[in-house]
Amino acid sequence: MFMAELAEDSEEDEEEEIENIPRLSYETINPLNVLSETAFKKHFRLNKECFLSLLEEITPFVRARRRCKLELKTKLLVTLLFYAHGSDQSILGSSFFCDMSQSSVSRSIEEITNALTSREIRFRRIRFPRNMRELSQRRARFSEATHIPGSIGVIDCTHVAIIPPNDDQQVFVNRKKYHSMNVQLICEENCWIMNANPNFPGSSHNDYIWGKSDISGILQQVYRENGGNFFLLGDSEYPLSPWLLTPLRNPSSEQEERFNNKFNSARSIIERCNRLLKNRFRCLLKHRVLRYQPKKAVAIILACCVLHNICVENHIEAPEEDEEFTNADLGIIKEGNNSLVERNPTAQNDLRAARQLRQLIIENNFL
Repeated sequence: MFMAELAEDSEEDEEEEIENIPRLSYETINPLNVLSETAFKKHFRLNKECFLSLLEEITPFVRARRRCKLELKTKLLVTLLFYAHGSDQSILGSSFFCDMSQSSVSRSIEEITNALTSREIRFRRIRFPRNMRELSQRRARFSEATHIPGSIGVIDCTHVAIIPPNDDQQVFVNRKKYHSMNVQLICEENCWIMNANPNFPGSSHNDYIWGKSDISGILQQVYRENGGNFFLLGDSEYPLSPWLLTPLRNPSSEQEERFNNKFNSARSIIERCNRLLKNRFRCLLKHRVLRYQPKKAVAIILACCVLHNICVENHIEAPEEDEEFTNADLGIIKEGNNSLVERNPTAQNDLRAARQLRQLIIENNFL
C-alpha cells in the first residue's frame, strides 16, 4: 500500500515538474476583468455570475496537486473554452487568458470534467422526479405546456462522434458509418435535461437504450404500483406503452390528426434541446469529434449536460447559430421502428392499455 502511494506521489511530482517547466510566455489577461458580459458568454457560455458560482461549487471536488501553479479559475476557464468550441488543446493553451502546455490543458479538462460529473453535482443539476409528489408536479407543468394530459417530458437520442476506440471498434459505428456514443436525453418543456444517458455505443438502437434505462423501470413501476397516467412522449421508433406514448402511425380522423399535430409539436422540444446543447457546447458536434476513449467521452457529454442546465436555469441565451452550426450534423439518426412487441400476456396487456389510453386522450381533448 505504501509503495503504491509512493509511486502515485512520484508520478504526480513528475507531472507537476513538467507542468512547471518555464515556457516562453506572453502577457495574459483576466477575462473576468477585461471582457464584457456579452464577450465572456460568447467565449465561455456562462455569464460571470454563474461562472463564479460554479467555481465555488466545484472547488471541493477538485483535488489540489502539490506545487501546481495553475489557479482553479484558469482550469475552469480553459475547460469551458474547450467545451464551447472544441478546439485543439495546444491552441487552447495559447489562448488570450492563459499560457499552458497541451498536457496542462488536458489535465485541467480531466479535473474539471470529473468535478462536474461527481455524484453530488450531477444529481443536483440533472434530476428526474424522485417521488410521487415531484412526479405529479412535473406532470402538471408539462401537460399544461403541451396540452397532452398525463405527459411529463419528452425523449429522444442523439449521437456524439468519438475517435475509434481501442476495443470493440465496430460496436461504436452507427448507421451513418462513424464512431459515436448514442446519448438518450429526456427533457422538460423549457429544454432543461432531467435525464441524460450517454453510456451506449453508436450501434445501439434508441428503443434498446430505453429498455435498459433506469427511467423506463421507474415509470413502469409507477404504472404497476400506483396507477394513474405518467408517461413520456417519444417518436415511432419507441415501443408504445402506458409509460411512453408514441404518435398514431395512420391517423384516420380529424381528431387523430389534431392529436398527432399536437404530439409532434411537443416532441419538437427535445429536438430544440439537442440543438441548444450542441450549439452551446460545440465539442459535441460531429465534425469536431471528441478525441477521447468512450469512458472520458461519456464524462464530457454529461458535463456539458450539467452546464446546459445551468444555462437554462439562469436564462442564459444560446449563441447565435452561425453558418458552421447551421450546416453541422446534429447527430439525429432515425432507424425506423426496430422494436418488437413481446408475446407474453403482460406485454400484450400493456400494449392494449397504451392504445386505450392514447385513444381516451384523443376523445377527451381533441374533439
